[in-house]
Amino acid sequence: MKQHILRLFAIFAIAAGVGIPTLSAQISFSGNALPPVTDTPDAVTGLKAVYTLQSTAGVTVNYTAGGASAAGVKWQKYSNLGGGYAQDVPSTFSGNVSSVALTGDDAGYIIDDGGTRTCIWVVNYANHPCRLEALSVSPEQECLSASLIFTGSADKITYYTVNGVPRTLSRDLILKYNTLAFNAESNSYEQTPQQQHEDFITGEIHIPAPLCSTDFTLSGDRFLNAWGRGVSVTSSTYTARAVEAVTSAVQEKRDNDNEQKTDGDGSALGGSAPVTVTFEAQVTDAAIYHEWQFAFDPSFDIIDMRNSELSVTRTFNEYGTVYARFICGDDSGECTWTSETYTIAVGESRLECPNAFSPGSSEGVNDEWKVSYKSIVKFDCHIFNRWGQEMAHLTDPSQGWDGRYGGKLVKSGVFFYVIQAEGADGKKYKLAGDINVLHMKRENNLPQN
Repeated sequence: MKQHILRLFAIFAIAAGVGIPTLSAQISFSGNALPPVTDTPDAVTGLKAVYTLQSTAGVTVNYTAGGASAAGVKWQKYSNLGGGYAQDVPSTFSGNVSSVALTGDDAGYIIDDGGTRTCIWVVNYANHPCRLEALSVSPEQECLSASLIFTGSADKITYYTVNGVPRTLSRDLILKYNTLAFNAESNSYEQTPQQQHEDFITGEIHIPAPLCSTDFTLSGDRFLNAWGRGVSVTSSTYTARAVEAVTSAVQEKRDNDNEQKTDGDGSALGGSAPVTVTFEAQVTDAAIYHEWQFAFDPSFDIIDMRNSELSVTRTFNEYGTVYARFICGDDSGECTWTSETYTIAVGESRLECPNAFSPGSSEGVNDEWKVSYKSIVKFDCHIFNRWGQEMAHLTDPSQGWDGRYGGKLVKSGVFFYVIQAEGADGKKYKLAGDINVLHMKRENNLPQN
């Protein structure tokens, strides 16, 4: 299958007048002081390699033929029009080496060795010198991007495939600077080095706005680096304008077995009041002002409360939904950042009282009298025996009565509760009823009540 595909490609290439690289062919250069920089492009280009020479003046390109003699090797030269418009060029040979003297232009070469074709592109770097003269911070800066003014030359280097398709030969200029990145382990922003690679530069350089003040260093290009002649230039200090924050909202957990849906639906904040949430934010350097905002509508048209602290703990005791968000900005107020909206939904109140329990029986199984509740913010409960003697006084709905008085279990019988309570939704509760104390086994040490 692979041989069939290669055969079809060869037929197409020959019909189009283009070359096919061969693995046996060897390309070298003579007369150049510095070695060429070699790039291997995609196979679809039809090129064996792209060679970048510091200068082509006085340089000869050499082809080592696969046979004993290079007498039959033919050369053609093409431009941006592709191999279909290639023209013959004179060559010389010695033994199995065929040579062509290079001219000053960038050009492609098709080498025909007895029907086997090798195609290359040669770049004269002298036509595209890299000069890094100055780098400065533009006086006009956006909130989300930074602009640098480049002085010098680092133009686009283009080579052409055998079919005349333009390709960019990257200079790989490197722009280095610092920004801030959030470290979850330390829960803080930390200065982090950044690099941006440029294929070429014309005029201004644009990058995402750094989150801290920094200078910029531009170095390269890769061709000068390869020849040991790399250069660099550094800008003046850039003053950060962009702002960013990392926020969180963590609800205080309550492990009350008689409280209904303490933490809402599992993903949202809220549930049974009181709901206590700690809101925290970490900000970048340019965030001069910041505040947590709380509102009763998600559009925040009317702000119910503002707090300029980075860490805020608030308890929500009222039924309904409250929305919270964090906003920060630079000293001009032009560059701002807004967090996601946190939704805190406090549920309706509920209060239900059991009428029986069995103290002193299996531990953890109906051995304590407790109300079942949700969003109860005020609670007062008195428990009496049939003679009006108070057995217990509860001031929190999470509390329960273990059926003891004076440290001892009471006897089986009927007791009474009186409750006054208030829900987060404003609902008032006045409840009274019986409590049946049931002993699953007789206790010998029960007091006479």
